[in-house]
Amino acid sequence: MRRTKEIKSVDNNIILRPFMPSDAEVLVILANNKNISINLRDGFPHPYSLKDARIFIKKCLKDNKQSIFAIQYKGVLVGSIGLYKQEDVYQLSAELGYFVGEAYWNKGIATKSIGLITKYGFENLHLNRIFAGVFQNNKASMLILEKNDFLLEGIKRKAIIKENQIMDEYLFAKLYD
Repeated sequence: MRRTKEIKSVDNNIILRPFMPSDAEVLVILANNKNISINLRDGFPHPYSLKDARIFIKKCLKDNKQSIFAIQYKGVLVGSIGLYKQEDVYQLSAELGYFVGEAYWNKGIATKSIGLITKYGFENLHLNRIFAGVFQNNKASMLILEKNDFLLEGIKRKAIIKENQIMDEYLFAKLYD
C-alpha cells in the first residue's frame, strides 16, 4: 500500500505528514510527559528518550501498513496520529491512536486531526470501521471522539491496568456512511 504524502486541513493549519528522522528531538520534547503517557498503552514508554523517538520514526518510515503520521500545526510538529489496520475477518477495521503535546491542548488540533485521518481511512484505505479505546479517566479524548461522530459502543469493565490502577476502557467507533 502506498502512503499519501500529506493530508491537509482546509485552512492548512493542520497537516498530517510522514515522520522524518529530523523530528526525533521535537518528538522527545512532546512525548516525554507523564500527562501524555498516562493515557496511552505501556508500549509508549515513560520516560521517552531520543532512542525511543528514533525507533518509532524508523518503524513509521518502514511500515506502510499502519498509516502513522506526524501532526503538524502551523508548521510545527505537535503530535502523532495513526490508523492501525486490523487483519483477518477484521481487515476492514482500523484502530485509531493519537496524542498531541500538552502545550498544544485545547486548540482543536486533535479534533481536526481525527477528522482528517478518519476521512483518509474511509476514502483511501477503504475501511468500514474505525475504533478507539479510551481509558476511563481520559474525558477529553472521549469528547474529541464524540465531536467527530464516534459513538460509544460499550465499556470494557476493569479491562486495563495502568500504573497499578485497574480501570475501564471506553470503546468508541465510527462507521463508513
